[in-house]
Amino acid sequence: MPSPQEPLTIAIGSRPIGVLPRMLNRHGLITGATGTGKTVTLRVLAELFSGAGIPVLLADVKGDLSGLALPGAENPKVSERIARLGLSDFSYTGVPVIFWDAFGAAGHPVRTTVSELGPLLFSRILDLNEVQNGVLAAVFAIADDSGLLLLDLKDLRAVLAHVSEHASEYRARYGTLAPASIGAIQRGLLALEQEGGDALFGEPALRLDDMMRVAPDGRGTVSILAADRLMQAPRVYSTLLLYLLSELYENLPEVGDPERPRVVVFFDEAHLLFADAPKVLLDRIEQMVRLIRSKGVGVWFVTQSPLDIPETVLGQLGNRVQHALRAFTPKDQRAVRTAAETLRPNPGLDAVAAITELGVGEALVSVLDANGTPTPVERAFVMPPRSRLAPLSTGEREEVRRASPVAGVYEAPVDRASAYEALASRVPVAEPAKPATPPAAHSSRSRSTPDTAEVIGTFAQSAARGIGGQLGRQLIRGLLGSVGRSR
Repeated sequence: MPSPQEPLTIAIGSRPIGVLPRMLNRHGLITGATGTGKTVTLRVLAELFSGAGIPVLLADVKGDLSGLALPGAENPKVSERIARLGLSDFSYTGVPVIFWDAFGAAGHPVRTTVSELGPLLFSRILDLNEVQNGVLAAVFAIADDSGLLLLDLKDLRAVLAHVSEHASEYRARYGTLAPASIGAIQRGLLALEQEGGDALFGEPALRLDDMMRVAPDGRGTVSILAADRLMQAPRVYSTLLLYLLSELYENLPEVGDPERPRVVVFFDEAHLLFADAPKVLLDRIEQMVRLIRSKGVGVWFVTQSPLDIPETVLGQLGNRVQHALRAFTPKDQRAVRTAAETLRPNPGLDAVAAITELGVGEALVSVLDANGTPTPVERAFVMPPRSRLAPLSTGEREEVRRASPVAGVYEAPVDRASAYEALASRVPVAEPAKPATPPAAHSSRSRSTPDTAEVIGTFAQSAARGIGGQLGRQLIRGLLGSVGRSR
């Protein structure tokens, strides 16, 4: 395993160009037109980071990254790259892989609970407007304050129906809960179910540690999220990745600048994270990307053009791999100029001209040096991949899945008592607790009978055990509104 001070060579031009492991939490960007080599670059970086003992999380949006699990074989294009770069000691090898799939078909199921996802990200999945977003936030607050545990979609539907029925009783504290907005949310849930989105919600919920594993031989495990089906619902795809990033941010302790990051996350089709996102969400994403580096998390965005990334985020991406762009239209030409301007100039290289001339697998590369300063951009060929380019067969994938360290942990769903069961029992929901009120005073004002209080208390304790710590009975939500289990 290379030392943290030893650069990981990602490309070779007039000289080898390498990224320092301790600079990988400063984030990165891979851009280029379709077919220019972005996915192979992502693959090569995942191999390098794994070899350096760094766990990797990436989404396989085209279904062609599963071959990372096995060594590659002789391939004319790879052989040509090996010869061009003079790699006399090159060898083929795979990396330790864990397959994940939100639908449980191509990997271990990825689930979270509705409560953990939170109202802001759930609003993005449902494409709610500002008013509907406010109503959904109030519904989550009612559930949180009442100890109603939202695990899956049937729980959320039950709470929506309850709030609709008792809207006048909640108006004084939570504001107007318009039936039209509640109806829009309910229709959105129906559409989400029809897309198969209900598979995302339930238990056992994903433990982040299982996506941050180091193999017994010291290599970082590459967690591959099957996303080809998810891409049919772009908002669900982007929201799931934002949720995973949010969970890392909310749960990991501060470590400053470690010798190597705890995990590197690749966001392929990164433009989907920002497309049509409300300003409040964009602001929080920008803040999270800025702050998460101190948690030892590196984030790499993969997309066609730097214009796909908001400037406030783009300015935080110190490591750059720019593949070819086409300049057929004024917008294309603007993207080329923007891409060139975001790279540190090299007096001996016309970056604007070079971006349109690059061949497949060739790129303009600028990385952070030991002082955290971008190096002058250089033209280079990305290293050849060592893993298999062809996807795994169904049998090969299943073999990897059976040998996985988390085999059998997530496969069987668990449906424990939650909001649906509490409300179906026809027990009145307790008046939401006021955090500043002493427990004795609150008890004297409760509208519940002793039996009701006991039932609601049981569900509040369940929420505390299953989701995270509570302050009084108020769940603590993070930057994107999610609830981190370790909190």
